[in-house]
Amino acid sequence: MFSRLKFVFGSSAIQALDLVDRQSITLISSPSGRRVFQVLGSSGKTYTCLASCHYCSCPAFAFSVLRKSDSLLCKHLLAVYLSQVTGACQQLSVSDEQLTDILLTEAEQ
Repeated sequence: MFSRLKFVFGSSAIQALDLVDRQSITLISSPSGRRVFQVLGSSGKTYTCLASCHYCSCPAFAFSVLRKSDSLLCKHLLAVYLSQVTGACQQLSVSDEQLTDILLTEAEQ
């Protein structure tokens, strides 16, 4: 499996697996059913990922995926998908208001 991941995603696969191994992915869910993932990146910054619409707030996603289209996804989003498959995702339940605050804080940064 690893060789296939590396073939498709290159060095991002190794970095994503490292994030999963370090348990850097948290699924935040609210009573309304909204779900957002936060990934603690290797730099210590937390990025917000929306798996439902294939989005990450990191600069690499904006540049390599959206602008240049030379990558399918960033290491954070790949880590989210891998953590879901392996069950290695931390979970946090918050109120709808708290989730809104999390998303608004991310948008202001």
